[in-house]
Amino acid sequence: MSPLSVLNLARRRLGRTFALTSIFARHHSSLTDDLIENMDKKATWDRFYTENNSNSSDFKNFEWFFGFDSVRDSIMPLLQPRTTTPPDAAHRLHVLDLGCGTSALGPSIYRHSPVPVTVTCADISPVAVRLMREHIGAKGLEPHNPRSVLAFLELDCAELCAHLGPHGDRRLDLIVDKGTTDALLRSRDGSGKASHVVRQCLKALRGSGCLLQFSDEDPDARLLWLETEGREPGAPAANVAVQEVGKLRGVRYYCYRVTPPESTGC
Repeated sequence: MSPLSVLNLARRRLGRTFALTSIFARHHSSLTDDLIENMDKKATWDRFYTENNSNSSDFKNFEWFFGFDSVRDSIMPLLQPRTTTPPDAAHRLHVLDLGCGTSALGPSIYRHSPVPVTVTCADISPVAVRLMREHIGAKGLEPHNPRSVLAFLELDCAELCAHLGPHGDRRLDLIVDKGTTDALLRSRDGSGKASHVVRQCLKALRGSGCLLQFSDEDPDARLLWLETEGREPGAPAANVAVQEVGKLRGVRYYCYRVTPPESTGC
């Protein structure tokens, strides 16, 4: 990526960061500085979710960008029964909601998928994970398919492959990233981690799997970044496609579909 491209990309991301933090600041003014610089830090999100749920006895999901209904048409068609053999013992597809926070996205996939799925909602913040476990436990959410499984996991997304281990039968069919990479890219020290996370995701996917990134970053910036930063040294670039999700509250959002060039494993 040329120096000019890097500079232009940084300017666009800085503008998006201030737009995002202004949304948070209406309710969490003391968090604004943290969110501008430290969206890659666990302590920032622990504080955010603690404060977000401290003033009300009623739990409320926090949705980064938008909710499940806005992107269900991008996600649900990908949940198809496996044609490869042997399938896992329960014939379930493995779905990871990466950086889930307190979003209802992962639980909604679990609730609506006609195909049996194991949905793991993972986040670096133990506060967010605890809140979601308590909320879903109290709500008693039922899956569309009785063989589906829903789990919540405290996990630093930069350590995905270390968590999964080297075994091919533990690779993932679908990884959904709704704003997690954006948060890393917009934080002071998160750019390198964002590149590492994308490479980890591509390694963790099955050969037929894919990574979906939902973002408000324009394709001219994100496509170039994914093609450049998502590859291992000396390896071919990942396959990247994009479609517009729509315009919400004056901002255009996109779905970036990334598939590994080959199955390399963790």
